[in-house]
Amino acid sequence: MNLDLTGKTAIVCGSTQGIGYASAIELALMGANVTLMARKEESLREAVETLDTSLNQLHRYIVADFSDNENVKHAIEEYLRLCPDVHILINNTGGPAGGPIIDAETDQFIKTFQMHVVNYQILAQAVVPSMKKAVFGRIVNIISTSVKQPIVGLGVSNTIRGAVSSWSKTMSLELGPFGITSNNVLPGFTKTARLDAVLGMRSNSQGKSVQEVSDQMESQIPIKRFSEASEVGAAVAFLCSPAAGSISGVNLPVDGGKTESM
Repeated sequence: MNLDLTGKTAIVCGSTQGIGYASAIELALMGANVTLMARKEESLREAVETLDTSLNQLHRYIVADFSDNENVKHAIEEYLRLCPDVHILINNTGGPAGGPIIDAETDQFIKTFQMHVVNYQILAQAVVPSMKKAVFGRIVNIISTSVKQPIVGLGVSNTIRGAVSSWSKTMSLELGPFGITSNNVLPGFTKTARLDAVLGMRSNSQGKSVQEVSDQMESQIPIKRFSEASEVGAAVAFLCSPAAGSISGVNLPVDGGKTESM
C-alpha cells in the first residue's frame, strides 16, 4: 500500500491540539512537509518542533485568526509567496458554543459560516492551483457525525457542518479530473477539549456528574469507549495518501461504529 507522502506539502488548520495536531503528526510520519495553521504563535512554535523529521521534512507554521476572513486570506497569500507548492489541505476549525437551535442568534450562524465555509473556500482557492499543477491534491475537512445525525444541543454546529459537507462534495465533483480529491472525516466523541466541553454542558443540563454522563455516552458506542485523537488523525492521513486516490466525495465516520449507515 502506497502511503508515502515524501516531497508533498500539507497545510493543517487548527493543528496545535486535538484532532488537527494528531493529523499533523501522522502526515509528518508519512513523509510530508507539514505547515501548521492556528492563531497562537507560541503554541504553533511548540507543536511544530515535535513533528517527525527523520526523512528530512521541513515543517513550518502560519499564524492566522479564523474569526477574521481577511486575516486568513492575507496569511495564506503571504505563505504562498514563499512556499507556492501545496498538495494537501486539512480544514479543521473549532465549533461554536452549544445550545438549542431555536435559541441561537442570527449572528451565531453568520459568524460560524464565516469561520468554516468561507475560510475553507479562501484556503482552497489559494492552494488548488498548485494541486492542479502537480496533478495531485487532497482536501480533507474534519467535521462531525452530525452531518449524518444532528446532535441535540449543537444546533448551530449541526447546520454549518452540513454546509461544509455539501461544499466538499461539490469540490470533489469539480476537482476530480485534476487528480484532486475532497473528503470529510466525521469524528464521533473523541478525547479532546471539545469533548470535555460537551461533557460539562450535558452534566449541567442533566444534573449528573461528568463521570456519569461520560459512562452513559460510552455505553452507547459499539466499541464502548471514546475515540482517541490519534485514531481520527490516522484516518485523515490515509485519505491524503496515494493509496486513497479513488476515494472522493465521501463522509467517513470515525466514531466507534455509533453512526448508522446512510
